[in-house]
Amino acid sequence: GDLLREEVGSGSARGKEFTAIMEKGELVPLETVLQLLKAAMVKVAASSNGYLIDGYPRDLDQGLRFESDVSQVNGVLYFDVSDAVMKQRLLKRGETSGRMDDNEETIAKRLLTFHNHTQPVIDHYSKQDKVCAIK
Repeated sequence: GDLLREEVGSGSARGKEFTAIMEKGELVPLETVLQLLKAAMVKVAASSNGYLIDGYPRDLDQGLRFESDVSQVNGVLYFDVSDAVMKQRLLKRGETSGRMDDNEETIAKRLLTFHNHTQPVIDHYSKQDKVCAIK
């Protein structure tokens, strides 16, 4: 998300392309996201001991493609929080964030999407003993 917002904010041709995609409610293609991640990682590789990528992967294909195209995954942090707590936190955030998607209906859809797409990621990396669940 931050990498996409940074590119959009730069005013570059690619940033304008991302804006058009997102305004249509579509997702930026996985290949493009992987390119952004790889470029950001390479940029700081000499001074880095590793990387923490917030909110990624969101589905198993993203994780598998990341590992084949960018780098191995050494670990996954999973914040195991109930839907009720997540809903409460997102509604609270919505009071000050100005985000249109921090409302009950959209939050319910996002949580369902999260469970349907992210649980396979957790299962996959759990089998490799790479998940650290935080409750």
